[in-house]
Amino acid sequence: MKVIDKILQAATANNDSSRVVFSFEFFPPKTEDGVDNLFDRMERMVAHNPSFCDITWGAGGSTADLTLDIANRMHNMVCVETMMHLTCTNMPIENIDHALATIKSYGIQNVLALRGDPPHGQDKFVQVQGGFACALDLVKHIRSKYEDYFGITVAGYPEGHPDVIQDGVVTPEAYQNELAYLKKKVDAGGELIVTQLFYDTDIFLKFVNDCRQIGITCPIVPGIMPINNYKGFLRMTGFCKTKIPPEIMAALEPIKDNEEAVKAYGIHLGTEMCKKIIASGIRTVHLYTLNMEKSALAILMNLGLIEESKISRSLPWRRPANIFRVKEDVINANPKTSDPLWLMMFMRPRSRDKKLHEEWAVPLKNIEDVYEKFVKFCLGKLRTNPWSELDGLWPETKIINEQLGNINLKGFLTINSQPAVNGAKSDSPTVGWGGPGGYVYQKAYLEFFCSLESLNALVDKCKVFPFLTYMAVNKEGNWISNVNKTDVNAVTWGVFPAKEIIQPTVVDPESFMVWKDEAFEVWSKGWAKLYPEADPSRKLLEEVQSSYYLVSLVDNDYIQGDLFAVFKDI
Repeated sequence: MKVIDKILQAATANNDSSRVVFSFEFFPPKTEDGVDNLFDRMERMVAHNPSFCDITWGAGGSTADLTLDIANRMHNMVCVETMMHLTCTNMPIENIDHALATIKSYGIQNVLALRGDPPHGQDKFVQVQGGFACALDLVKHIRSKYEDYFGITVAGYPEGHPDVIQDGVVTPEAYQNELAYLKKKVDAGGELIVTQLFYDTDIFLKFVNDCRQIGITCPIVPGIMPINNYKGFLRMTGFCKTKIPPEIMAALEPIKDNEEAVKAYGIHLGTEMCKKIIASGIRTVHLYTLNMEKSALAILMNLGLIEESKISRSLPWRRPANIFRVKEDVINANPKTSDPLWLMMFMRPRSRDKKLHEEWAVPLKNIEDVYEKFVKFCLGKLRTNPWSELDGLWPETKIINEQLGNINLKGFLTINSQPAVNGAKSDSPTVGWGGPGGYVYQKAYLEFFCSLESLNALVDKCKVFPFLTYMAVNKEGNWISNVNKTDVNAVTWGVFPAKEIIQPTVVDPESFMVWKDEAFEVWSKGWAKLYPEADPSRKLLEEVQSSYYLVSLVDNDYIQGDLFAVFKDI
């Protein structure tokens, strides 16, 4: 989806002209560990539902491949609306077209078109042979080649572009030329303006008014950079030739050697700047995070835009941002499906692999040791699980974590679950989704591995629990079930004002059979591979893989049922 459309929709949603949306900017780290850490941080920040996130293009195209990779993962794995910066520096047209074609194939629709800074070690921008001289040329090219597919954002400079600032001053003539050039970018296809950082709010508000006076009507988003440390602040403002009001320097000077005090002041300053901007009628804020989360989130909490303790899901899963998948309103309860984008989600960052190795690559003497690992995960004593991308359990799963621990001790090794919910408010912090004003429902559901002996005992017990439906399959495809292979079972749905019933989660045999191949593969490629090839622990896990069944169990009585009752006396 285009960011401009999201911003305009937010402004008109429920006729709520007071709603404020926010977004985050990140840059490509220099190391693999840095990239892993960025995605950990990004996951936490995206949980607060920003309208979009953007990723910068390195100076001179130095991070081109990494930027493309990060943009893909942001959009299709983190599932946040993604905007990618694209610059003209060291970029002949064929390179620009490659970048645009690549992100289009990823389903990304948003580009921030920039001229770009000079390459490292150079003072001035130089047009590369076969490339563009300015952002205006880039905007025209994108629009002519891709028509309306991309939402194009352009940069605005409230104090003037650094190239026209001399000794801290921009002449009135140069400033007017900058405004005229900005209007040309908008008229050529730019639909949104995000500004350069600033610390004098009055300068930004004057800039907005000046833009309106010359006929620029598109949204203008203020770029806010929290002050995290004194030296970094001076370096960045010096590079951008940003004006620093005297009162800010007066506040920073006595505390410049106290990083925590500087950071606290930066949060206070950022909050007050945003309050003044919002009070002026602007309903968008873009935070330059410098890949750090605490200050940005603290500012948003101070503004009342997020609440740390209440992160409600818009749906029981994070909706894909990919244009090719964004209309999906139904997902299988099985964590993976045949869709290749779900397969991409199975690719874990290295930092998670390290944690997985620490928590799961311990000696396993017998099958009970395997049970113990699952029990510890269910009780929150482990943060990782080979079958899950999540860091720990969903809040709703913690409602049943003790029951899960008990059945795992018996050899029913759970990899997916949800408790029964009968008409909970849709803004519940634990089980809610879809926003306020509705009610949500779900059937208790379990997915687990177990031995054939345990499965047979469970099947016998199910005969006296008429509301239970199950399907089970082993690695070889042997099928045991009390449902037809064409049956589809809704296990999560919601009722909202002025909407049809939303049914986002289903269990169906076809997807279950597709998922089973990946689920069994995790035993060898996700867990056993953590051990040396001849290690007895590895052999034990491979034996489990070859002999156990994958089972899906649903209690269709979501009002009075007790899914865990069937496991008693097994």
